Amino acid sequence: MYSAPAKVILFGEHAVVYGQPAIAVPVSALRAVASTQPGSGLHIVAQDLGKTLPIDISKEVVDDSLALIVKLVLQTLKRPLPDLTITLASQIPMASGLGSGAAVAAALARALSGALGQPLDNNTLNSLIYEVEKTHHGTPSGIDNTVIVYEQPVYFVRGQPPERLIIRQPFTLVVADTGKSALTHVAVGDVRQLYDAQPARIQPVLDSIGALVKDARGALESGDTNALGPLMLRNHAYLKQLTVSSPELDTLVDAAMQAGALGAKLSGGGRGGNMIALVTPETQTRVEKALLRAGAVRAFSTLVS
Repeated sequence: MYSAPAKVILFGEHAVVYGQPAIAVPVSALRAVASTQPGSGLHIVAQDLGKTLPIDISKEVVDDSLALIVKLVLQTLKRPLPDLTITLASQIPMASGLGSGAAVAAALARALSGALGQPLDNNTLNSLIYEVEKTHHGTPSGIDNTVIVYEQPVYFVRGQPPERLIIRQPFTLVVADTGKSALTHVAVGDVRQLYDAQPARIQPVLDSIGALVKDARGALESGDTNALGPLMLRNHAYLKQLTVSSPELDTLVDAAMQAGALGAKLSGGGRGGNMIALVTPETQTRVEKALLRAGAVRAFSTLVS
């Protein structure tokens, strides 16, 4: 059995595309899982869809993400198409900002390379998943694949090696899903159009996000968890200026704060998907219930350490 976790971005989404830092953490409670057994030809059983998918990697340009990761793994290992059935299942909602595509691709690549007796190292796997992410997101930052493949909190600047982040004091996040799917590459493209049209207005917003990410890193590494809450709210306000929030996300952020959260913000591409709220043991259940009352289709807690 092979797996990969979900992820949430704590700080820095969207600005990370423009060279600003971002912080992301794995959500180990939600996973994509893959297993293998001998078969005839290569087939993928997508349990969540109730379908068996034959894999065709014969085309020069492969735009299906599952076929693409298979092709990339086989090219890397210099192996022909094997006789295998790979079963995939995922607890991670699609198009929700939790890295579903990267996690499924990582679990599949681990299962395939493991079944061939040539398990990929994380550095190689990370570069392959980034290629797959391009088919989902156009110009991805690389943060999703990095935190999911290495399964550790990371401080990430595009084009630089990811830095493992030492979290001095564990803390709890409530993750709530708006139930509204949103395509990250659309939001990223819209921010690009906004930036190209109004660089003098948008660049200071991106710079401000970068500065607060650095402050958040300092708070995490020193164990000053309480400082994270106000930074989350500021980050959400800047993301609203980038037009990537939504009425649903704003409603959930407000509901979390009214229920006693220390901070809250959208997480991921925005326009839907998920938000996160920083809670204490005393407020955790109250915030979860408030988010469900405010329209979240699911809310759960995860410990970040």
